[in-house]
Amino acid sequence: MKILIIEDETELAKSIAEYLSEESYLCEFAFTFYEAMYKIETFQYDCIILDIMLPDGNGLKILEELKSQNKQDGVIIVSAKNALDDKIKGLQLGADDYLTKPFHLPELMARIYSIIRRKQFNNSNIITQNELQIDLLSKTVSVNNEVIALTKKEFDLLIYFIGNKNKVISKSTLAEHLSGDFADMLDNHDFVYAHVKNLKKKLNDAGCGQYLKTVYGTGYKWENS
Repeated sequence: MKILIIEDETELAKSIAEYLSEESYLCEFAFTFYEAMYKIETFQYDCIILDIMLPDGNGLKILEELKSQNKQDGVIIVSAKNALDDKIKGLQLGADDYLTKPFHLPELMARIYSIIRRKQFNNSNIITQNELQIDLLSKTVSVNNEVIALTKKEFDLLIYFIGNKNKVISKSTLAEHLSGDFADMLDNHDFVYAHVKNLKKKLNDAGCGQYLKTVYGTGYKWENS
């Protein structure tokens, strides 16, 4: 799962990223308004942590831009301002939640998880597709009630595919999801092929249906059948 932290307080942003990274979230930073605008226009995120009090711009404008682009990224506003007007306006513009600083990192993570679960998996902790079952809380995958061992990258890929079922996903999109904005620095996306190949083999060897299809010349698609 990919998170964008829009926060000008460097130490706070790094603390958030360090905490979330321990739970296998891939975190990116935007420390200024203009950096944040570039990132939301260029990339897609599972959740955005947005400080609306940025030194070079109003964070609410970022929400307006997300809305104008009809983007579906989850958004949690974090702010030192406990102003009711800002909270109401932010939620009206499409934010999913609002936290007032200071806050506890476990609470922030719980809210992120809740938003992603609601947006992608119909508010369920358990995803079931025929013989395949995924527990989002324990991060375990079972086929015919037998747990299979996946790496963090493979689990993240599986969740991403199922969250975008019946959509063709390009290798470049998968590279960005797995590596963030570092994907632009890579010479090729062979590592994506390797992770997908390993994921498919583990699922197939466990007796899982062949839901993950290769769309030649384009990318991959998870079929909900």
